[in-house]
Amino acid sequence: VQLVESGGGWVQPGGSLRLSCATSGFNFGDYAIGWFRQAPGKERGGVSCFGNRDNSTYYTDSAQGRFTASSDSAKRTPYLQMNRLKPADSATYSCAALRSFFQCFDLASGRIGYTRATWGRGTQVTVSS
Repeated sequence: VQLVESGGGWVQPGGSLRLSCATSGFNFGDYAIGWFRQAPGKERGGVSCFGNRDNSTYYTDSAQGRFTASSDSAKRTPYLQMNRLKPADSATYSCAALRSFFQCFDLASGRIGYTRATWGRGTQVTVSS
């Protein structure tokens, strides 16, 4: 099982980035994909969840209205479109494959601190002027 993020970089406040998460080694359609982020000195936090079985979505308050999660099942690639970026969005963004949407939701929302998941190494996003 492998997940590899790409698409990070530097962007000015108000700009946009689209992150990708290339996946392999598991039955893509049966999993949910979570996006998480961690800034230096801070704990990892949830951003969004996308359920590949039924296209369910969840966004944390910080992402709601600005970020959009999607998935191309033919390419086995989830995406995170990030618009109206703020300096507070600067972090390393990681994708994770989880066995259910509800597991992703519980982890991303902070209801649980750990669940079984496969993680990518992350891609850095820097928002500054």
